[in-house]
Amino acid sequence: MVRIDIIMPNAIIETPRLILRQWKESDQDPYIRLNSDLEVMEFFPSVKTPTETLAQIKKIAAYIGQHGYGFFAVERKDNHQFIGFTGVCEPGFDAYFTPCIEIGWRLSKENWGQGFATEAALACLDFGFDKLNLAAIYSFTSIHNKRSEKVMQRIGMSKTGEFDHPSIADGHWLKRHTVYKISSAPKL
Repeated sequence: MVRIDIIMPNAIIETPRLILRQWKESDQDPYIRLNSDLEVMEFFPSVKTPTETLAQIKKIAAYIGQHGYGFFAVERKDNHQFIGFTGVCEPGFDAYFTPCIEIGWRLSKENWGQGFATEAALACLDFGFDKLNLAAIYSFTSIHNKRSEKVMQRIGMSKTGEFDHPSIADGHWLKRHTVYKISSAPKL
């Protein structure tokens, strides 16, 4: 069962194995490593530099501070290791399905294949529907990113279509994205 505590302006979500929380200074180095990993960033136009990653952390943390939700830092309970992020936020581009709230995740590859993305995403869906009273939550990824698409399917989302991501250059192999949606929280 998921326990959700809201401590405004930050939300903390606990699952059996994970803590989803506001970002801490100690998350910076492991997130820099995660964002510079070619395999983790395979379906993004490029890896991120340390400067870009630190700016991203600042932006994500500020979003959480302002809204009480966002892309939370994910920490394992067993070893207190930062492993990436999962959460919900408003995408910053126009598409046929926006404005909306999206769910997204990015985990270090050492933590792939253990169900952490699914566990954290299910908790965030529960949070979005039960605490934020959202009517629907979307997710999207490159049409080539089958691992992420499988997480979308495992958490009960349904494919609604495809679109060309406006932030990716025309002709780029990652331009085409798939879109998934869910309108009610699955039972945990």
